[in-house]
Amino acid sequence: MSTIHFQKWQGAGNDFIIIDNRDNQFVALNPNLISRLCDRHFGIGADGVMLVGPSKDFDFEMIFYNSDGYPAEMCGNGGRCIAAMASQSGIFTKQTRFLTTDGPHEAEVTSEGWIRLRMTEINDIELVKIKKLEPYAMGNAAWLNTGVPHLVVFVSDLDAVNVEKAGRTYRNLDHFSPAGTNVNFVKVAGQALYVRTYERGVEGETLACGTGNVAAAIATEWIFNSGYTEYDCVALGGRLKVSFKRQGKNKFTEVWLEGPAVKVYEGTIVLPDK
Repeated sequence: MSTIHFQKWQGAGNDFIIIDNRDNQFVALNPNLISRLCDRHFGIGADGVMLVGPSKDFDFEMIFYNSDGYPAEMCGNGGRCIAAMASQSGIFTKQTRFLTTDGPHEAEVTSEGWIRLRMTEINDIELVKIKKLEPYAMGNAAWLNTGVPHLVVFVSDLDAVNVEKAGRTYRNLDHFSPAGTNVNFVKVAGQALYVRTYERGVEGETLACGTGNVAAAIATEWIFNSGYTEYDCVALGGRLKVSFKRQGKNKFTEVWLEGPAVKVYEGTIVLPDK
């Protein structure tokens, strides 16, 4: 019988199991084990699992798995939570550079105790015409990659959206095959964005999505050209802030995601034999 020591963290309700693997105890976690750990009835319960791995050139490496058991390139709230855990563990104090599948990232602890995470630059955004857009949708949608692919659908009435049903439909459209896409429904109110997200890999709605909120902010500025360089994003689980610089039509640099990252608890779980 073997056990794993873990910490559970959440960022705006987006929750994660984090395992310190700097000693390389776990060469790989199989999909069945990861999905079991993320199960909210038979495991710890989470939207994903992250390993803090050793790195030669960075403070640490972030290895991320969705709750379906399979790896993903990046997770914004996960990146903020793993940075908060690394700070609390003494891996860094104020600023850090760490590695993920989609490349290097920087993070810092703000004076308010929030975690500010630098995201990848955005160099390409596609306007998508989707025939199956619901009546509440305002028109065309934007598709972009903020570490993982996101479809941003602007809506007039967020409460009217069946996020599970519509999100699953858009996630699996042929236009986004074979990998599929995450789907965000966004209502714009000036610099405030109200966002609900269907996450690929979780295969359902999450209380928040960091890369999704970044996608919502970038797509909003790209579509509406309001001249803002910062947006407050309101998700079901809390508030996040996205800031950036715009260069030309499709290029966005200095992209930062900021918000709280809170340790929920830590413990040890007995691993199933199979």
